[in-house]
Amino acid sequence: MTLTRLRSTPEADLEIESAFEWYENQRPGLGLEFLEELRSTYERVVAGPLHYQELRSGVRRALVRRFPYAVFFATDNEEGLILAVLHAGRSPQSWPG
Repeated sequence: MTLTRLRSTPEADLEIESAFEWYENQRPGLGLEFLEELRSTYERVVAGPLHYQELRSGVRRALVRRFPYAVFFATDNEEGLILAVLHAGRSPQSWPG
């Protein structure tokens, strides 16, 4: 199964923006590297969403390479929804999903 569309919640977008800003403040350009790795993670999710273990109620997790972040997503037929992009040190219980 591959996905035809992947979209994200406004909350996930805010989490991504916050992470981007934090990395960019650490070193100019690092935020862009984070976004590139996130894009690569999204591509892997689109190509094979069922390769990722289901954690609970249809929610799956994909890890971002090079950065300690996880992408939590759900699928519905051929569409995927990014529910959260969280630092790996945060508990998934900390977001409403």
